[in-house]
Amino acid sequence: MDYFSESIKQAIRTVPDWPKPGVQFRDITTVLQDRTAFRKLIDAFVHRYHSQDIDAIAAVDARGFIIGSALAYELNASLVLVRKKGKLPFDTLVEDYELEYGTASVEIHKDAFNPGDKVVLVDDLIATGGTMLAAARLIRRIGAEIFEAAAMIDLPDLGGSTKLRDEGLQVYTVCEFAGD
Repeated sequence: MDYFSESIKQAIRTVPDWPKPGVQFRDITTVLQDRTAFRKLIDAFVHRYHSQDIDAIAAVDARGFIIGSALAYELNASLVLVRKKGKLPFDTLVEDYELEYGTASVEIHKDAFNPGDKVVLVDDLIATGGTMLAAARLIRRIGAEIFEAAAMIDLPDLGGSTKLRDEGLQVYTVCEFAGD
């Protein structure tokens, strides 16, 4: 792990036993509050994608919007919001995914991308991968190309990044919390 990744990881607050006993919640608000850490985070993504001719950033509701908007601005790319079902006002495509207890849905506008657009899919973290997989399916249904699925944090013990790779997606995360 490089210096920037390590400094960002150190800026993430871990809240034990929240929202339930046994969970180590990774709180990104401390990165956002620290102007140096937040700049390093956005710079890590910008440096990764600046020469890739990215057409759009697809940002997942809601914390992905924070990273995605800054990244889209810096890359001069469009910003597409992947929202929870019922939050977008125009014609949408919807994708359901499994949760631990039930299902949820995400949606995007049908005209969010042009066929062949080169897209980076962004969220704050990858846990079980369900939301990002559903978002990836929506993007592909429109005919856009997902260059990479990206997040600040990977929680590899929960298997999400493996599921994303198994679906043929390249995955990039700035830091990970494994086994801790």
